[in-house]
Amino acid sequence: MNIKRLSACALLALGLGTAMNAQAHRTWMLPSATVLSGENTWVTVDGAVSNSLFYFEHFPLQLGGLKITSPTGAEVEAQNQAKGKYRSTFDVELKEDGTYTLEMRRQGIFARYTQDGEPKRWFGRAEKMERRIPKDAQDLQISEVDNRMQVFVTKGAPSDETFKPTGDGLELVPVTHPNDLFTGEEVTFQFLADGQPAKGMEAVLIRGGIRYRDDVDEIKLTTDDEGHLKVTFEEPGMYWLNLKGEQPSTEIEGATKRLGYTATLEVLPL
Repeated sequence: MNIKRLSACALLALGLGTAMNAQAHRTWMLPSATVLSGENTWVTVDGAVSNSLFYFEHFPLQLGGLKITSPTGAEVEAQNQAKGKYRSTFDVELKEDGTYTLEMRRQGIFARYTQDGEPKRWFGRAEKMERRIPKDAQDLQISEVDNRMQVFVTKGAPSDETFKPTGDGLELVPVTHPNDLFTGEEVTFQFLADGQPAKGMEAVLIRGGIRYRDDVDEIKLTTDDEGHLKVTFEEPGMYWLNLKGEQPSTEIEGATKRLGYTATLEVLPL
């Protein structure tokens, strides 16, 4: 079976559909600060999977694939990595002035099927799917998955070098810099999906501290035809931004590509 050439008709014949990308918990990274200055500057980052945002109560974030990019595009090593019962942590030394991007990305093919009456799941690279999924699999559902999570930290004045789009996956192009957010001021972000405006994608913003209030207080938004999100924050704090959408798969003809983007943003009082 040639995955790249698998037609929509063949998918239907095999009973292939799109798998639900359900996420029972929220995944996040939380920096100790987003804007810093001075010499000998460091930031500590916590990472976890939890129900209540920025509260450790479920599972530590797996740090494999963590990528840190300096303001000039150099790769920066995460230091003092550790994983506990409920959270992972690491430190980043900020030697350059400008904005750093801390990123984790999860890409692959998600398959759900039944074998001998037992429900099965598999996630991996497209080129391995033919070998890993048994030929007698039933009720096979498949989709391409591409999720990106980012945090931005600035030493000194904000810079834009790390935001140059690559044309790969769901990307943030900040009309408003993510380390320059204040209450009462309109914020505009643009998102690109594989280099094109990510129009019609659903987004949600949630302020941290869910544990200490009765309502989640989600801010629900949808990107416009140019991929823009516009919002005015009424309250300061750390916010979790999540964006998701679908488009045709680039790996399997006739299947769906599920795109996701998550960031942690700090909004300061004006």
